[in-house]
Amino acid sequence: MGLLDKLKLPEVDNAASLDDAALSQLHRQIITKKKFLRRVYEDFYQEMMDAASFSRDKFILELGSGGGFLKELYPTIITSDVLQLPSVDKIFSATAMPFDDQSLDAIVMIDVLHHIPNVRAFFREAARCLKPGGRVAMIEPANTCWGRFIYTHFHHEGFDPAARWEFQSQGPLSTANGALPWIVFCRDRRQFESEFPSLQIMNIRHHTPFRYLFSGGLTLRQLAPTCSYPIFKGLEFCLSPLSGFLGMFQTIILEKK
Repeated sequence: MGLLDKLKLPEVDNAASLDDAALSQLHRQIITKKKFLRRVYEDFYQEMMDAASFSRDKFILELGSGGGFLKELYPTIITSDVLQLPSVDKIFSATAMPFDDQSLDAIVMIDVLHHIPNVRAFFREAARCLKPGGRVAMIEPANTCWGRFIYTHFHHEGFDPAARWEFQSQGPLSTANGALPWIVFCRDRRQFESEFPSLQIMNIRHHTPFRYLFSGGLTLRQLAPTCSYPIFKGLEFCLSPLSGFLGMFQTIILEKK
């Protein structure tokens, strides 16, 4: 038995399927129990809400809410998922959103884009549903030297920087390409700008090289005490000039012209 096997959470080992709604509910319990991981999510949520210029009167949608807790912090957010989950407001696909044209102020999402097998359909829907000036704020895996090493050696999801935009999906969560955000917004940026001129890339920021790892994520045991969280956050701030090499995540902000 390897080190990673020893560190795995037993409840996750017993989970039947990545595409089972019960696993998303288990993830919610894990995030609540693991305080270090919850603080990572809180910081991610704060960054997305800042990008979306959150206010209570805005119509903001979270795609792929899963086991997250964004609505606990921002009760006016509309949560959604492709799976039948009791904790979300709406069930639908990101490629066919049940909203009127120019009705959304913002769309926020964490680790969702790289699970969408037809991202072009999602971008068309985002452009249709967003108001002028509306934003998409997403946090996704980063294809940096460190991020690529971690995702290709220690993560169960696929990570193929040479792939095309679309892929064949075997399930909403079990099939993914973690490199897809980099493919669309970095490798093929000119193509994205040509195909979706109404969605302007406002900012791409790489970040969080270590905190998620030491939290154990959703599958491993927490590797650092919760009280050390500010120390790791401060260390990452000091290393921020190297985020282009070390960041495990990237925040991508699009704005509808």
